[in-house]
Amino acid sequence: MSEQQTGCGTLYVVATPIGNLGDLTPRAAETFAKVDFVAAEDTRVTLRLLNHLGLKKPMVSYYEHNLRQRGQIILDRIRAGESCALCSDAGMPAVSDPGELLVTDALAEGIPVVPVPAASAAVTALAVSGQSTGRFCFEGFLPMNHRQRRERLAETCTERRTLIFYEAPHKLTSTLADLLAAFGDRSVTICRELTKLHEQIWKTTLSQALDFYTQNTPKGEFVLVVAGAPDPQPDEEWTLEGAVALAQQKIQEGASASAACREAASASGFAKSEIYRMLLSKKEE
Repeated sequence: MSEQQTGCGTLYVVATPIGNLGDLTPRAAETFAKVDFVAAEDTRVTLRLLNHLGLKKPMVSYYEHNLRQRGQIILDRIRAGESCALCSDAGMPAVSDPGELLVTDALAEGIPVVPVPAASAAVTALAVSGQSTGRFCFEGFLPMNHRQRRERLAETCTERRTLIFYEAPHKLTSTLADLLAAFGDRSVTICRELTKLHEQIWKTTLSQALDFYTQNTPKGEFVLVVAGAPDPQPDEEWTLEGAVALAQQKIQEGASASAACREAASASGFAKSEIYRMLLSKKEE
């Protein structure tokens, strides 16, 4: 563990409201007031927040495409004795957010890092989802690259913990389709525009959600809370024919042959290659 530098400032990791300015904590307001400058994901968004507080603070933009250059500038200023409030556009910075790198580098250099927590869209959605909350996995935004997206979903399709995803409106229907193909028709809670005027919380199934948003244009920001994979039946005796039947069922639900065989292999204990070969032979018949 690195020793903290003497004489340097502090990096405050400050949560901002996820939609409703009334959720800003008094401690967050006090922190913005006392720091020397603010590192913001989007200075225009943070400027509105500071104006709401009646504050004027120097700001440094810190986002995905300038992490290294601006990060070093920020850390140099903190080492020189200034204190900085790191914030994202909404919620807790450094979680599914570029601030992760700044926090990592600050800790490596012995710079004090102080959390100022508040709302998190992921935990807020989980709390009102009606899904299992005891154990969960936060997946954030799925990769945009199709191959990487398929690989990520293949990794999580047998995960039994509740899964939390973020999604933008223009990609919602394609993400719902991908989740349905990879997971089957599971329970999902759609949390839209949390804490905002048009907040909506809808517990449904992936197929029903896909059908609805195919016919109704999605609007707003979404958090998807998806039920984990069902527990295996311990007394179930699997045969290769049963595993192939499961794969066929998954294909009928929209999964690719490869994803269906992978899920059937995980459930049955048979090798994916065995299931795939018999699946092909049944098709030829």
